[in-house]
Amino acid sequence: MNVPALRSPNAALVLDLLRTAGEAGISRLELAERTGLTPQAVSKITARLRSEGLATEAGHRASTGGKPRTVLRLVPTAGYAVGVHLDRDELTSLLTDLAGTVVARRTRALDLGEGAGPVLAAVAAEVRALTAGFAASEPHASEVTAGPYADQAPDSVPGSYGDHERESVPGPYGDPVPDSVPGPRVDHVPDSVPGPRVDHVPDSVPGPLPAPVLGVGVAMPGPLDHRAGVPGRVTGFPEWDGHPVREELARRTGLPVVLDKDTNAAALGLAVRPAAPSSFAYVHLGTGLGAGLVLGGAPLRGDRTGAGELGHQTVQLDGPVCGCGGRGCLEVLCLAAVARGEAAEAARILGAGAANVVRLLDIDEVLLGGRLVLAAPEVFAGGVREVLAGLGLTAPVRVAGDRDSVAEGAAWLVLAPLFGGGSAPRAA
Repeated sequence: MNVPALRSPNAALVLDLLRTAGEAGISRLELAERTGLTPQAVSKITARLRSEGLATEAGHRASTGGKPRTVLRLVPTAGYAVGVHLDRDELTSLLTDLAGTVVARRTRALDLGEGAGPVLAAVAAEVRALTAGFAASEPHASEVTAGPYADQAPDSVPGSYGDHERESVPGPYGDPVPDSVPGPRVDHVPDSVPGPRVDHVPDSVPGPLPAPVLGVGVAMPGPLDHRAGVPGRVTGFPEWDGHPVREELARRTGLPVVLDKDTNAAALGLAVRPAAPSSFAYVHLGTGLGAGLVLGGAPLRGDRTGAGELGHQTVQLDGPVCGCGGRGCLEVLCLAAVARGEAAEAARILGAGAANVVRLLDIDEVLLGGRLVLAAPEVFAGGVREVLAGLGLTAPVRVAGDRDSVAEGAAWLVLAPLFGGGSAPRAA
């Protein structure tokens, strides 16, 4: 089966409704009503989805007249995606099914300053361990802080849809994920990858996944060029400037790779959740400070992926020098307050930046995340809320991110084009 080949806008729309319906499922009649498609078109699409293993019957629903309606649901195990959060000091990678449910997770310490070679070797090793060492029949997620590395990436599952439409999904998605990526696989683990400890391993014998891995989404600090898959001058790590991260990881893993900024990935992951606000700012405070912006349900990146660089707003003209070269940036002031143990002051500074975003874009909601926010969620949510209220701004503020928001969003960089909503940059 070749899941990325599903590029019909109508089929993607139907598949997304199956995804959001969850285990309860949705009937063909409801699909027709919600999509505006004819019942015949819906029947044709769902028949193809069922034949390819993407949809299945989920029982019957009582009808007010006539025979009971057959209910359909998504088959989450029909495909998988890898999400990678490449932070300045930590690497988190996880495997999700088509519904975005995490089925395996790995984390390890990492220094982005080691340079692209050793760091990307470690990323490739983690991807191989997830895709080749996890048995998809496990009923629970496995978690390790690292683990024994597989010798090679799993073989992809061949196949195609046959008579499917080949047009691209319209809207802000960009180009669909390609079916394959040329280049050799890396079949050894570099000596620079440290030997790790294992907290938990699956009970079943490791083996290749019985369904295709659609690709790898990688989220890292910006700035970067999401179209070319190349980072820019990452604050504090200028050696990454211009390195072909996407192409190199595609060669190392043998899988399609999508690269985007960490905050954009997290925002995408939040945007695909049921009942997500149509316009919001996801403000992330961790090893750095940035924002992911969603307007009209789609992430706003800007032509150069420069949108959402909240941390480098100048809020104090004569302030301390920031790693970006500026002075008095929101990031350097906020992190300095945290380092002094003044979380409330950091929250007040963060609130000033959030207020600027609300005023500029008139967004519906401010969502907070990142390890520093999660360490004191009430302090940060309350502090930002207080600043906004003092300025007469009514946008709600809440903590929405969790420890894996960026990595989960990175997986959605791969999954989103399948469902015809949200936004994802080009894959290599």
